[in-house]
Amino acid sequence: MSATIAAAAPPIPRARSPRELALSRFLHRPVAVAGLVVIVLFIAVAAFAPLIAPYDPIATSWTAIRKAPSVAHWMGTDENGRDVLSRVIFGARASLMAGVVSVLIAAGIGVPAGLLAGFAGGWTDICLSRVVDAMLACPFLILAIALAAFLGPDLTNAMIAIGVSTAPRFMRVARAATLDAASNEYVEAARALGNPPWRVAFRHVLPNIVPPVLVQGTLAIAAAIIAEASLSFLGLGQQPPAPSWGSMLNAAQRFLSQAPWLAVFPGLAIFLVVLSFNLVGDGLRDALDPRRR
Repeated sequence: MSATIAAAAPPIPRARSPRELALSRFLHRPVAVAGLVVIVLFIAVAAFAPLIAPYDPIATSWTAIRKAPSVAHWMGTDENGRDVLSRVIFGARASLMAGVVSVLIAAGIGVPAGLLAGFAGGWTDICLSRVVDAMLACPFLILAIALAAFLGPDLTNAMIAIGVSTAPRFMRVARAATLDAASNEYVEAARALGNPPWRVAFRHVLPNIVPPVLVQGTLAIAAAIIAEASLSFLGLGQQPPAPSWGSMLNAAQRFLSQAPWLAVFPGLAIFLVVLSFNLVGDGLRDALDPRRR
């Protein structure tokens, strides 16, 4: 009889891990998933640009200057007869690389500083917080322009300038998350067991500040792409004739009435990428927050 009852009892469902719950919450947000699909498409376009682009992005043709979109040139040509579609495709490399590398630089500076400030406290926290407050007092883009002008006009220098200018935001997020994680009982238990502070910080605190840092990183990539386009527009980023969405907009401003397609397509590319990263960032914020449903 007992065997029959045991056989009839329904199986106990396996509890899902936090990672599975976060993935499930993210996949239930179609707008965020759509943004992720667009980002993957742009990454694929940038990775396979030499295979996808129909023309050499820097090859000029004096017989095809400012031609309207056609079958031969789907997005038209620019003031030097270069194919706009090919330049938009290759420009995705500069913009995406600038966004990702800049955020990695910012996280590499801001996360350790925020972890140190939040975990050590005292004068360490006070000094680091005042430095961050001083940097945040200057508008982000103004600080990036000043640093890029000091370092020199180049895409690498632009990425460094954007990364340093973005680092205070990561420091603030990491510090707040560290203070929250350090107050938990498991951290106190790890301290009571005699673990050295560095082990408690890296083994028990750091893994718990990854979700807010990840969300901040996704949103920061969108801001970094806009910053790179702004620096390239001002001549402080990717240098001609190498394609960049910002430099394409700079060149297009002289021909807005005669050839509006020169500004429409790179501007649309910036809009789609930035919007997609913001949508993914919002989706990650909702998915990684257990209080949201």
